[in-house]
Amino acid sequence: MFEQSLYTGTREQSYELLLKQLDSLIADEPSLLANLANASALLGQFLEDINWVGFYLLEGEELVLGPFQGKPACTRITVDKGVCGTAVSRREAVLVDDVHQFPGHIACDSASNSELVIPIFLKDGGILGVLDIDSPSFARFDETDLIGLTAFAEILGQRVSARA
Repeated sequence: MFEQSLYTGTREQSYELLLKQLDSLIADEPSLLANLANASALLGQFLEDINWVGFYLLEGEELVLGPFQGKPACTRITVDKGVCGTAVSRREAVLVDDVHQFPGHIACDSASNSELVIPIFLKDGGILGVLDIDSPSFARFDETDLIGLTAFAEILGQRVSARA
């Protein structure tokens, strides 16, 4: 879907560069919407073999669609449904190798076969929302992705909290 030509080192080195780029990109911008839009575009440029990347923002007991890259998506997800809702209710990242085997999976795009969802925590422990990434490949995401993308979500949460 996207091109990763800027990232030529090891995967760990590429994630380090990605995190520096994110931090620089959002350092001086106070708008949450602008920062999430640029963050989704940055991930779309960085990640290979994905068909959707974006954010759902927590509003009460629902996750509401935020900035993303990919096909149109589900607009609202309750916190007790799907991979995104599970990540919020468990307060932890959820990596799914085969979404068709995940109980209660919400198929916003039938082409998606694996998914990684990471909660974005604010400094006070609250949840802003989730980073959601889908792939048409089975078992696309691994421990390196989980570590790198969790750090990505942490930077977003820290920056947003610093401006609140």
